[in-house]
Amino acid sequence: MTGVERDLVLALRAELAAIDPSRACDRDAERAGLDLAGRPRDPMLARLAVRLGRPDVGRDASDAGRAFDWDGRPEHCRMAWLRGLFLSRGSLSLAAGRTHLEFVVVAADAPVLARRLSEAGLPASWRLRRGLGVVTWKSAETVDLFLRRIGAGPTLLEIEARQVARTLRGELNRILNAESANVERTVEASTRQLDAIRTLAADGRLAEQGAAVRVVAAARRETPEATLAELATRTGLHRSAIQRALDRIERLADASPGANVRRLA
Repeated sequence: MTGVERDLVLALRAELAAIDPSRACDRDAERAGLDLAGRPRDPMLARLAVRLGRPDVGRDASDAGRAFDWDGRPEHCRMAWLRGLFLSRGSLSLAAGRTHLEFVVVAADAPVLARRLSEAGLPASWRLRRGLGVVTWKSAETVDLFLRRIGAGPTLLEIEARQVARTLRGELNRILNAESANVERTVEASTRQLDAIRTLAADGRLAEQGAAVRVVAAARRETPEATLAELATRTGLHRSAIQRALDRIERLADASPGANVRRLA
């Protein structure tokens, strides 16, 4: 991640850690989700644990979430529990325009957490990595929804704004690249057609062609950069007629004089 992206993630975590639940049940749920085993030196989480009144800062990670009655608690308690779990066991990456959020928990808790997230309308994948369970989201929309539901506010808006800006830049680049490719193809085709017109004009075969071919050849000479649609507007012919005339001009130029090439009117 860039420095700006790391700062955004840190600001998001600080914003979530600063939430002070008004309901006693939410405070209890966030305490249940906050797993500080192995992370006693994280000052932000230590302050949060003290504020929530958590006495067992060094509890075993294998107890994470086991005391929380997910099935019997309301939505707001579930989100408070997930907020505590994310702050202590979650990580967010915004690197290279890709959003990735994962929870690293003990192996036995991974399928349980994945099930709970699915029940909350936030389906996630899970796998084992070096003996630990990893529950993952790679969808920016799902990650944004999760963060919003656990209480993220201004920092999430900034992250979303950056995601939208990045998407727009990508779409603009795609359009510009496609347009550049179209222009390049038009220029290459026009160059071939002008060379063919000069060849036919020099040996007299252009004058032998039907009116449509001669009109199109004249229009191409006068406007080398014009697209087929612009030539159609200029000549009053259908675009398909323009394409057939130009194709005939190139075939005639490639053929030797006197070759039998079907005449267009």
